[in-house]
Amino acid sequence: MSRDLMNTLYVMTQDSYVRLDGETLSVECGGKATSRVPLHHLGGVVLFGRAMISPAAIQRCAEDGRTVTFLDYNGRFKARVVGPVTGNILLRQAQYAAYADKEKSSLIAKCLVAGKMQNCRTNVLRASRESKSDEHKSALQAAANHLAGLIMVVQQLCDIEQIRGCEGQGAACYFGAFDRMIRVQRTDFKFEGRNRRPPRDRVNALLSFLYAMLANDCTSALEGVGLDPQLGYLHSLRSGRPALALDLMEEFRPALAEKLALSLINLKQIRPEHFEERPGHSVMLNEDGRKAVVVAYQKRKQDEVMHPLMKTAVPMGLVMHLQARLFARYLRGETDAYPPFMPR
Repeated sequence: MSRDLMNTLYVMTQDSYVRLDGETLSVECGGKATSRVPLHHLGGVVLFGRAMISPAAIQRCAEDGRTVTFLDYNGRFKARVVGPVTGNILLRQAQYAAYADKEKSSLIAKCLVAGKMQNCRTNVLRASRESKSDEHKSALQAAANHLAGLIMVVQQLCDIEQIRGCEGQGAACYFGAFDRMIRVQRTDFKFEGRNRRPPRDRVNALLSFLYAMLANDCTSALEGVGLDPQLGYLHSLRSGRPALALDLMEEFRPALAEKLALSLINLKQIRPEHFEERPGHSVMLNEDGRKAVVVAYQKRKQDEVMHPLMKTAVPMGLVMHLQARLFARYLRGETDAYPPFMPR
């Protein structure tokens, strides 16, 4: 299966082949064309697992400024092909200078963690209101109170390791309550904590898949304004790791990925038959499951949300690009702090 959504071509059918055909990309499977997409409609191509693309198609995409992203069968990022770097050198210089400035670097990390925990708390409070179990309501309210306390604590911290430690406490509290946010299919989607590489249950498989798509979108948003996705502030630097994209992801994990995962489970739009067990006690989405999640993710990106700073409704898929621009404005010294996205 392949889908053209939000100017991105997702190719999920295994052993399919994307080739350049004039001014279009043709997706073939078993020697037969299954879809054709005009190049001028596309901003990027994402291939899953054994889906392949011709050298000519890769070169044309790179020349035109489109990205070609390779994910594994379960959606984990493997590689990205881009054309010549056109980043803003002055902005990147400011980005590197902020990293060297420990005070500024810590302030950025605090903003990111506070925004993430506030969005986690919003999810927990919403689940508490919707729960029909008094026990769950009480536990969720306690988790919300704990997160509120941690938000106050992190704002007083200056050491990056302490900020990371506080973020870890917040994540433990949030994921400790996550199972109580699942209202239906509770036996089939039992959540006992975050695990990955590989995920060992259906909820973690779903979250990991959503995070992979979110990381790709955040990387694209940062590159779009000229920032270096690999130089982050909250996440430590490691060769090949898009640390700044992971930083930007933090506020969107609860606001987009985790909120969508809960919605898919609670509305039964994702079910046990959408998963398969793999060797090594791992669990991953099957082709039908990936298709359902990709469609739901892209539909969610088209939903309009009120941006609290812009005070206007914008598609969720554009919010990451707005946040990247706000990040750039802060690095250039145009604002006093980076304002994370915290929808109401």
